[in-house]
Amino acid sequence: MSQPNHIYHNLELNIVVTLFIIASILYKFVFSTPSNDASSLPPGPYSLPIVGYLPFLGHKLHKQFTNMARTYGPIFKFYVGSKLHIVINTPDLAKVVVRDQDEIFANHNLTVAASIITYGGQDIAWAQNNAHWRNLRKIFVQEVLNNKNLDACSPFRRDEFRWKTIKNVYGKIGTKVNISEICFMTEANVLTNMVWENSNASNKRELQTVVSKIVELLGKPNVSDFFPSLAWFDLQGVARDMKEQLKKIDRILEGVINERMLRIESNTKSLDGKKDFLQILLELKDLNLIQVKALLQDIMVAGTETTMKMIEWAMTEILNNSNVMKKVHEELEDIVGVNTIVEESHLLKLKYLDATIKETSRLHPVAPLLVPRSPSKTCNIGGYTILKGCNVFVNVWSIQRDPRYWDNPLEFNPDRFLKNHWDYSGNNLKYFPFGSGRRHCPGLPLGEKMLMYVLASLLHSFDWSLPKGEENDFLEKFDITLKKRNPLVAIPSQRLPDASLYM
Repeated sequence: MSQPNHIYHNLELNIVVTLFIIASILYKFVFSTPSNDASSLPPGPYSLPIVGYLPFLGHKLHKQFTNMARTYGPIFKFYVGSKLHIVINTPDLAKVVVRDQDEIFANHNLTVAASIITYGGQDIAWAQNNAHWRNLRKIFVQEVLNNKNLDACSPFRRDEFRWKTIKNVYGKIGTKVNISEICFMTEANVLTNMVWENSNASNKRELQTVVSKIVELLGKPNVSDFFPSLAWFDLQGVARDMKEQLKKIDRILEGVINERMLRIESNTKSLDGKKDFLQILLELKDLNLIQVKALLQDIMVAGTETTMKMIEWAMTEILNNSNVMKKVHEELEDIVGVNTIVEESHLLKLKYLDATIKETSRLHPVAPLLVPRSPSKTCNIGGYTILKGCNVFVNVWSIQRDPRYWDNPLEFNPDRFLKNHWDYSGNNLKYFPFGSGRRHCPGLPLGEKMLMYVLASLLHSFDWSLPKGEENDFLEKFDITLKKRNPLVAIPSQRLPDASLYM
């Protein structure tokens, strides 16, 4: 699942002041002359000299942009420094970006942090729309994440859920459990086994630490992105810190790759004779070592963070809706039964749980503004000029809560997805939490499977309740992804009658 570039939040006041002083001194060198097309740009708020609208941007851009749309209309602009940003808040205008003119809007602007960790945009999430990116995506979808390979990796997922996650939670019955930590551990273990069949526990723990730091740095506001002329100074040390993380993850990945190449050279097969993702990638002649590492990073970073946050939001909503919880349990009892655990063969039959996850992603999309698009040439949206190279945000959070398109939009109601049967393909632009068009998230086949499997396993094997005296809050933190400000903590209890199912 793709990683969005939401960087304009939590900027400390002293950084703004420092920036203003430096930029004032360098004004004539860094401030761009207004475009001749300025009169035909979308409406928007007035901007301050040099810094633009930066001082007025808050902590939750998805909500702020929704409110601004009520003042300036469904498409509006603002500047950060001399950089133009466009925000879109309706399905019709979004269609122009992700469908009608998808070829023009298929690029992303690399941030400093993203450029470093992706080897200059050599991965799928950040690469520009060119032959390299198209080949990379084709390989990822057709060679790595095809149904045959996903099915071949099912033992990795089954073993993790049955022998580790369920057993681990069972050992914590009656105590507080951090849902996000449980999910992150499960996801990381499954992915490392699927990707490179590695059981090195210390390696996985280090990888989890590095991934968390990478995500933090990708979401950190960076003056160097707002004002490229100041990037050389690296005022906040983001480039320095990300280079350090690159060294760490490079060491992990190169160690795993070198070990596998030695195995290939010696014609040593895996224990069960099956190929993991790494072997598949290394056997492809179209990829070099940098591209292999970039793809592995996409899988590990996006695969853990986005899925973990979706599960946490889903559990939050389910614990807050006893009727939904009852229906989920009834379906699990009907499809799975109480004398066995969840298997992947059950997942396609769990229609209500699937609808519950879809309703969660409607109200709490992991990437509320998607990944900003950047037009490759000047074009037109809704009668307004959109300049080449600007950033275009699509406010999917606003669209998916808009009462013009949804009945009782703030109500958590999975039944709406039983009636409409919408999926994650992005074909219906009233609901596209994982994007649409060329930059639609390529990891969805695996992500959707993992979401269902983890959530079904946790809800079937255990009853969950909130700690006494603690409330189930919905406070948000707008980072790279939309996550809960306060981690969800819940208490598990045994739900299945046969205790041997937990051993």
